[in-house]
Amino acid sequence: MTAQLIDGVALSRRLREALRVRVSTLSARHTQPGLAVILVGDNPASQVYVRNKVKACEEVGIRSVLETHPASLTEAALLQRIAAFNADPAIHGILVQLPLPPHIDAQRVIEAIAPEKDVDGFHVANAGALMVGRPGFQPCTPYGCMKMLEHIGYPLRGKHAVVIGRSNIVGKPMAMLLLQANATVTICHSATTDLAHHTRQADVIVAAVGRRALVTADMVKPGAVVIDVGMNRDDTGKLCGDVDFEGVRQVAGWITPVPGGVGPMTITMLLTNTVEAAERAGATPAR
Repeated sequence: MTAQLIDGVALSRRLREALRVRVSTLSARHTQPGLAVILVGDNPASQVYVRNKVKACEEVGIRSVLETHPASLTEAALLQRIAAFNADPAIHGILVQLPLPPHIDAQRVIEAIAPEKDVDGFHVANAGALMVGRPGFQPCTPYGCMKMLEHIGYPLRGKHAVVIGRSNIVGKPMAMLLLQANATVTICHSATTDLAHHTRQADVIVAAVGRRALVTADMVKPGAVVIDVGMNRDDTGKLCGDVDFEGVRQVAGWITPVPGGVGPMTITMLLTNTVEAAERAGATPAR
C-alpha cells in the first residue's frame, strides 16, 4: 500500500479562490477585510512566516498592515499598538507573530486582542467557545487539518483519533475539533508511556510535537490517515515533519507531506478567519 497524498497546496488554492469571491462581495458593500500583523524582533523563521502571510493576503484582496518592531520593544508599547488596532474599524483581524521576546508576556498580549479580531483563535474567549461548541474563531492549524479531512471525505464519527501534542495552539484545539466531529480522541504527549501502543490503534494520527521522524511505519495502523503538523530540519537542512514520511507512506492510507501539507492550510485558514471577521463586522449594526 502506498498512501494517497493530501495536497495542502492544491486545496489551499481552491479555498483561496472561494475567499476571493467573498472579498469581492464585501468590497461591493464598501468593506475591504483588513489584517494587522505585528512582528517583534528579528527571528528569521518569523520573518518568513510573516512575509508569506502578507503575500497571501494580497492574493485574495485582504488589506494587510505590517508593523515591525525591534526586540527591545516594551510590552506596554506593544499593548498600545494592539489597543489602537482594536479601535480601528478598518482592521478586522490582528495577528501578533509568535514567539515574542522573553521580556514580553505572550499570553497577556494575546488576551489584549479583541476576541472579535482574534483571527489566530488564541484568545481565551475563542478557546472557551471551542471547548463548549459555540461559534468563535478556530486556531488556524487545527482548522486547516479538519478541512483536509473534510476534503478527502473521511468520516470521523466513531473513529479513533490520536493527537500527539498538547499545546494550546495545535494539540488541545485539535482534540476539541475531532471530538466535535464525533471521533474518539486520545491525546499523547512527552509523558505518555509507550506512544506506539496508542498510535497503532488510531484511525487518524495528528503529529504536532516538533520532533523529527517521531512517527515511524511500525507505529501506524495500515490504512490510517496521518496528518503531519511538524516543521523541523533534517541533517542536511531540508524541511521535514514529525513523521518518517518515506516509511509511513508505505503503510498509511492518506498522508500529508512536509512541506506542502498543513503549512499552506494554516495560512489559508488565517485568511478565512479574517474574511469571516469582516463579514461579522459588516453584519453588526452601527452604534
